[in-house]
Amino acid sequence: MTAELPVKISFSLPEGWQPAPPDEVGAPGVAFVALHPTSVDQGFTANITISGEMRNDAATMWQIAEESVHRLGQAGTVEVVKKHEAGTADIPGLTDSPGVVQNLRLHTTLKGRPLELCQSQVYLGMEDIRNPAKRAVIELVLTATSAQLGHVVEDFQSFLRTVRPAEADSA
Repeated sequence: MTAELPVKISFSLPEGWQPAPPDEVGAPGVAFVALHPTSVDQGFTANITISGEMRNDAATMWQIAEESVHRLGQAGTVEVVKKHEAGTADIPGLTDSPGVVQNLRLHTTLKGRPLELCQSQVYLGMEDIRNPAKRAVIELVLTATSAQLGHVVEDFQSFLRTVRPAEADSA
């Protein structure tokens, strides 16, 4: 079932990316999927997903990113290649707080065949101004094979620079 984001955001997809219904492309539980149909490799299409949740715990963005590693580890081997804090210059429009970027290498299967995937995950938090103990956490993810990565990583970085809180409805 397609999920909804806890806060509304706006963004622009780079040229060559197409939105796809999450449930129809095997990504239940995410709010948005974009595919890069010209980059199919080993039967896998590079994609960007957006998901999010409300959190009222004290977990840091680093800990939330680590939760993802554990979750993905249930489906195969996961290696953290790089992890760093991303400031607002990297993603200027969404939040004043730094987020976390982690790059992963995943060993999984596709149609019964082994497949190595690369994932770049960006975690951003947005505090509820009425209740600072609550915050929305947005997860923006690029998934690609190593052969696709060089062709789509700059698109992902361009995409990240367009992510903004959505304008409030004026009514």
